[in-house]
Amino acid sequence: MPKVVATAPGKVTLFGEHAVVYGYPAIVTSIDRRVYVTATPRNDNIINISAYDLKTPGIIVTYKGSEVFVTTDYGKSLSAVSYLNKAVDITANYLGIKRGIDLKVKSEMPVGAGLGTSAAVSVATIAAYASAHGYSLSKDEISELGWRVEKEVQGLASPMDTSIATYGGFLKLVGERNEFHKEKLEVKVEIPAVIAYVERSKSTKEMVLKVKDLFERHKDVVNGIFRLIGEVTEEAEEALKAGDLRTLGELMNINHGLLDALGVSDARLNELVHLARVAGALGSKLTGAGGGGAIIALAPGKLNEVETTLGLRASITLRAKFGSEGVKVNIMD
Repeated sequence: MPKVVATAPGKVTLFGEHAVVYGYPAIVTSIDRRVYVTATPRNDNIINISAYDLKTPGIIVTYKGSEVFVTTDYGKSLSAVSYLNKAVDITANYLGIKRGIDLKVKSEMPVGAGLGTSAAVSVATIAAYASAHGYSLSKDEISELGWRVEKEVQGLASPMDTSIATYGGFLKLVGERNEFHKEKLEVKVEIPAVIAYVERSKSTKEMVLKVKDLFERHKDVVNGIFRLIGEVTEEAEEALKAGDLRTLGELMNINHGLLDALGVSDARLNELVHLARVAGALGSKLTGAGGGGAIIALAPGKLNEVETTLGLRASITLRAKFGSEGVKVNIMD
């Protein structure tokens, strides 16, 4: 079997995070920062995963019968290990095989930044593992398997991140529990944005469970916030289609305030959001699950000013093009 390289993009959630888990719409786009997974088949049943820039050095995943064992040479295993391990396990079971492979993972994005790194890792690993063993999965299959990985690792997840990592472009998602409708959005306007990142204090799983707990204790109030986020998302769709960046920025500001009301922002993210606006951004908001992570700032004509200002407080700042290609696989000679 040949060596293959599978790659999948990161993402930013433009509107609707957290509310999408409860049946309200969300809009997400892929970015031109990617994860690369190189897969080389082995002659045994051992799966070696090298993921040094995911902060998971020396990982060895070994199948023994129906069980999966994960060991590490040194260092603390971060959440990325769970996604890698689960992606291999679910894909192997789906294909009905238990074959060894060497996986090398490289990422252009930090783990846990709210940029969909875990989903990109899951999707690229699924595609790489299957292709390296001679199986061709459709994008629908990859997306579904990727969502299964996220649900099993996080306990509760929408298919948003794994869908955009699979299909790329701009997507609107609407649904609840196991029934989600994905609609591709035609967006022709360029969206000049800056992404800024600070280290996360909470994982995606922790933030999802935090919102779930708040919802269970204050259902009417929290569902009201979800409903407003849904209305903002619907208006944002029209603004995107019309190329109305000013309205889009205003709606980003409103969406951030609603997410802050859910308790998923923090002082560091709020500082970045407000610094971006002072520097000239039309709108800014956290993107992803929160608890630290990333913000996006819409800054037409002000990219330099906003990026410089955010760089004073952020761990990382970057510019990214939106709407990039989804998962793809290259077979190496």
